[in-house]
Amino acid sequence: MAGAGGGNDIQWCFSQVKGAVDDDVAEADIISTVEFNHSGELLATGDKGGRVVIFQQEQENKIQSHSRGEYNVYSTFQSHEPEFDYLKSLEIEEKINKIRWLPQKNAAQFLLSTNDKTIKLWKISERDKRPEGYNLKEEDGRYRDPTTVTTLRVPVFRPMDLMVEASPRRIFANAHTYHINSISINSDYETYLSADDLRINLWHLEITDRSFNIVDIKPANMEELTEVITAAEFHPNSCNTFVYSSSKGTIRLCDMRASALCDRHSKLFEEPEDPSNRSFFSEIISSISDVKFSHSGRYMMTRDYLSVKIWDLNMENRPVETYQVHEYLRSKLCSLYENDCIFDKFECCWNGSDSVVMTGSYNNFFRMFDRNTKDITLEASRENNKPRTVLKPRKVCASGKRKKDEISVDSLDFNKKILHTAWHPKENIIAVATTNNLYIFQDKVN
Repeated sequence: MAGAGGGNDIQWCFSQVKGAVDDDVAEADIISTVEFNHSGELLATGDKGGRVVIFQQEQENKIQSHSRGEYNVYSTFQSHEPEFDYLKSLEIEEKINKIRWLPQKNAAQFLLSTNDKTIKLWKISERDKRPEGYNLKEEDGRYRDPTTVTTLRVPVFRPMDLMVEASPRRIFANAHTYHINSISINSDYETYLSADDLRINLWHLEITDRSFNIVDIKPANMEELTEVITAAEFHPNSCNTFVYSSSKGTIRLCDMRASALCDRHSKLFEEPEDPSNRSFFSEIISSISDVKFSHSGRYMMTRDYLSVKIWDLNMENRPVETYQVHEYLRSKLCSLYENDCIFDKFECCWNGSDSVVMTGSYNNFFRMFDRNTKDITLEASRENNKPRTVLKPRKVCASGKRKKDEISVDSLDFNKKILHTAWHPKENIIAVATTNNLYIFQDKVN
């Protein structure tokens, strides 16, 4: 099916599900982003209510060597609050659009989180000792009169229950006129980019009061606007290179060494359209919703409405691989346009060895494409939620007679969709967000 090594038939098993069971979902609880840190020990989710929840993988149990560590809540904090822009009379929602972890440098962890307008750098640290025996302070925190202190004592650290604290270290605000859709940390780990519909800015992690505008596609006359930026990402090893994708289905690769303003791209990746597939919806479904470099930096993957494409950075005229995610929806585009589903933004991710890619679909299905062998459709549901239950592959019947195990296109639930998925950087553990639940699956360990 899909494995970290590629080609080895892996059986995916249910591991955990987080979140409420009830059917009526509060808007604030809808998960809007999912991200593993660089070691895979921590898993962060952001939601529409502006909260960030971090799960930590328990250390493996030596007795039960077949069970890998479960993820349990490590820290929860309110990252963003709803705001109001009085100049433009606009509400700014608190929804977390993206989370990106910084590589760990010391005992603390750092992550960037962003809503539509403001990016914040958070420090997540642990405290299991507290100082006691101050000279000028009582144990309850009240200050003493210095004249009453007759002897000096040396404060000591006493053990206490573990506390995980999240504190905002930097706030990067007021740099985006439009909604931020991407943040990406550079491989120099000192700078990062943030992209909105028309501009990309470059920031230094230590400097909050200024950023450099590196891409600006805003036309002088807004009536001439033909495309917007949909996603942007830095190359994983080459700190001067980044890509951004557009609503027209093109990806531009830019080199920051060429000029300060990267309005002229170094490479343009675009596939010529097949005239036989041309329809009223062609432009909408060719819009790219996500772009991700492979860990090796040799390839990049893009997701549009119906497919996932893998591009070799050395070949611009067409992708080296194209995978149909849900081709059976091509005949349903009219009704998907009417219920606005055609504008859903699906994300995609690579496994740790770049041999398998994963992306979501409707009916809480998600798809894995092993680049060497075959693809598979799996479902995130509470039906088979006993730990280590092997997930059964699902099949969708597009037309004609439906077989016993198949599900018909007409009975797919378009309100149940998987937009956000993440893959552990080193192991076959995946996190899949349905509307307000986070499912964790892992490969079957014999």
